Amino acid sequence: MIKIGLEIHCQLTKLESKLFCSCKANYRNLETNSNICPVCVGLPGSLPLLNKKAVEKASMLSLALGCKIPEHISFFRKNYFYPDLPKNFQITQYNAYGPTSIGSDGAVPIEGKTIRIRRIQLEEDPGRLLYEGSSEKTQITLVDYNRAGTPLVEIVTEPDFENPRQVRIFLNVLADLVENLGVSDPYLEGAMRVDGNISVQNGNRVEIKNVGSFRDVEKALHFEMTRQQSLVDRNIQVIAETRHWDDARKITVSSRSKEEEQDYRYLPEADIPIILIKQDKIESLRKQMPESIVDKKERYIKKYGIPQQVADVLSSDKFYSDLFEKAHNESNAKEIANIITTDLMGFADTREKKMDLNLTDRNLSDLADAIIHNKITRNSGKIVLQEMLKTSKSFSEIVANLDLGSMSDTSSLEKIIDEVFKEEEKAVSEAKQNPDTVNYIVGKVMRKTKGKANPNTTLEIIRKKLSV
Repeated sequence: MIKIGLEIHCQLTKLESKLFCSCKANYRNLETNSNICPVCVGLPGSLPLLNKKAVEKASMLSLALGCKIPEHISFFRKNYFYPDLPKNFQITQYNAYGPTSIGSDGAVPIEGKTIRIRRIQLEEDPGRLLYEGSSEKTQITLVDYNRAGTPLVEIVTEPDFENPRQVRIFLNVLADLVENLGVSDPYLEGAMRVDGNISVQNGNRVEIKNVGSFRDVEKALHFEMTRQQSLVDRNIQVIAETRHWDDARKITVSSRSKEEEQDYRYLPEADIPIILIKQDKIESLRKQMPESIVDKKERYIKKYGIPQQVADVLSSDKFYSDLFEKAHNESNAKEIANIITTDLMGFADTREKKMDLNLTDRNLSDLADAIIHNKITRNSGKIVLQEMLKTSKSFSEIVANLDLGSMSDTSSLEKIIDEVFKEEEKAVSEAKQNPDTVNYIVGKVMRKTKGKANPNTTLEIIRKKLSV
């Protein structure tokens, strides 16, 4: 029996300022230790001022995950010493006197299984530790406090996962959800970090700390599952501890003994009063939330007749679904969805490539319209799309320069088909006996016309000539 639970740290990257001060929330690409103030580094006498927008964003995420939001939320001090936490405590949330964190008792369905959300808590991120040196003997640890105080939510699940594959699927669903909701860009470095808790045969729980890649989370859990099962099979007790993932060796390595709740000595944060969240505020936030991925998918299927698999892929990617919304109309929606999911996603399959796309919604719409009205073939459309991405030129410019117009003229096509029949006498004879092989001849015609022949017209002419 395997039990896996997760603690996911998701930064609220769409905010302008940190959780308790006015320093920038986006610390990336800033000079080391330049994005700090007395509150960030916990200087004596500094007082935190709660970011109202952070509470709103965290509330929206709680609603999206089906969580209950209490009428009153409060903050606690989680006491522990670490070099990246100079004040020696982290301001977080803790359900010590009933549910006072930003969300609890939620649920996320994946592949027919429900993953329960125990709680969602709003907290500050600590700073970052940077390691320099070529070996353990020469290695030094540096601290950058630019990240200290960055707002994040910690999403704690129940141990409902039965295998590491379910974990990866859940994390992909969660990443799509927070991006679609507009609370976070999960693909930024360090924006989503995962702690995995795993036990086998009801043994002690082991925590795998701060894994940044979803693939690595799956690998780390696989390794730890095998390691623990091996110990159980040899009647060796599994030690409750915190381990980290060694990516170079593809193993988990013991880091320290596992802390228990009492070790953190949670205390109410006296400098932040209890916050009242009224029901009308929650309803107002609910109305501000964008269309959910599930609702978007259903709309694509019902309104535009987009196949379920295509709608699933398109609705899950905020960047491409936004492009679809700008480019489509009632007549070309299905074709645009097809171009995006079969061609465009292949050309730009990373966040960096998406950001560099030289494609306007107008050009994408013109391309889809041309394919629908047989002005160019589907194969020529791929060539046009590639040129658009390279040059940013309009559809009409590219088609004129490359001479990619569709060849639908019957007499011209018949001449080329006759040439292919003479060159491929054996294939023609086989096609008369077995009509299923006619596509080979169609392919030869398409090659001869450099993809300009209309496939449907070509197939119709060939079948008439073959009398099949």
